[in-house]
Amino acid sequence: MLLACFAAATLTDLTSLAVGFDGGHVVAKPLLMPLLAAWAAVRGAPRLLVAALLCGWGGDVLLLSDTDGAFLAGMACFAAGHVCYLALFVRHGTPRARALLPAPVYALTLGTTVALLWPDLPADLRIPVAGYSTLLVAMAYTAAARFGLVTGLGGALFLLSDTLIATGVADWPQLPRPDFWIMLTYVAAQFLLASGTRRGLEARRGPGATYGEVGSDPRSTERPAPRSTERPAPRSTTP
Repeated sequence: MLLACFAAATLTDLTSLAVGFDGGHVVAKPLLMPLLAAWAAVRGAPRLLVAALLCGWGGDVLLLSDTDGAFLAGMACFAAGHVCYLALFVRHGTPRARALLPAPVYALTLGTTVALLWPDLPADLRIPVAGYSTLLVAMAYTAAARFGLVTGLGGALFLLSDTLIATGVADWPQLPRPDFWIMLTYVAAQFLLASGTRRGLEARRGPGATYGEVGSDPRSTERPAPRSTERPAPRSTTP
């Protein structure tokens, strides 16, 4: 039910952005991450994953505002979410044999993006954007290096979504309906990060996983029957 509500809110938000209905976007956007976080929580996800999604919710709400400082405050919320993701991936992920292969690609992406955007960004945003971009790229790389394809794709889409935002701040030419593409890649990124991480942890759980562990089913209340301590009666040797 929670996942169905998340899908409905996503469809409402993207449709509203596609047709230019701001009211629908304002109502639907703040519902997205709480619904996804609730779904992850009831499926037994670790607290760091839920915290990362709720940090995204804080950033979503702040970026709806046009007040002074809202953009930086929203960026700070997303940065906190990336720290949660990083801690989660380092703590629970498994280094992969090919983990170092994408590292030069991500490093080149970071350096090129910051260098190209730097002259066109407002002066007060250059350092924050560069620092945030470094944290974002570290999260995206670690997702791929420790949790594999699905989670890594989520990190890459998050990087793409925030790059689209940065190009708008730098006043670069934009695609038609830029907010639609930003939200499409962002929502897909968060869902892939959440579902990929949960599935990866579920695959690693031990056979003795209990309620509250990642991948266990919180709806199950069945407990194993206690072992009998009675000893069987000795067999009679009398014919």
